[in-house]
Amino acid sequence: MYPVFFVWGVSVISDRTRINEMIRVKEVRVVDSDGTQLGVIPTKKALEIAAEKKLDLVEVAPNAKPVVCKIMDYGKYKYEQARKAKEAKKNQKQVIVKEIKFKARIDKHDLETKLGQIEKFLEKDNKVKVSLMMFGRERMHADLGIKLLDEVAEKFAETATVEKRYAESQKFLMLTPKK
Repeated sequence: MYPVFFVWGVSVISDRTRINEMIRVKEVRVVDSDGTQLGVIPTKKALEIAAEKKLDLVEVAPNAKPVVCKIMDYGKYKYEQARKAKEAKKNQKQVIVKEIKFKARIDKHDLETKLGQIEKFLEKDNKVKVSLMMFGRERMHADLGIKLLDEVAEKFAETATVEKRYAESQKFLMLTPKK
């Protein structure tokens, strides 16, 4: 049984941390709010100690034998955990993969435009997938398309790491910006 909270009419189940009466084992190892070890004591006694201090008994290590619980302010603990998670998420960098598709029979100006787009994406530290599209009889002359992809790979060899994949069904490059 896990606590369910109602937020704007939607029920949200919190994490699987058990608190207070939700702890259903006979004995627990208790750590006080200031970090001192109180030892292994019955759960009811631990709940009484927590109630005297007007704090919560929170299960910290449910897989330990006996279960380790800490006396703390659970609301404050949840708030600090959420703040740490938000801060960690803020410092993360998402890798975005942009895709540019070429046909084997691309005109010179169109090619230059698409190469300019690739440059912009690489400057913004995005990965770029350069795909080759071939239809009908073009598939019989795949070497023309591969030559085009090789030219693109050659052009960006200095600014990006080039990964070539020329399979039977798909032919593409992955360009990853160099740091």
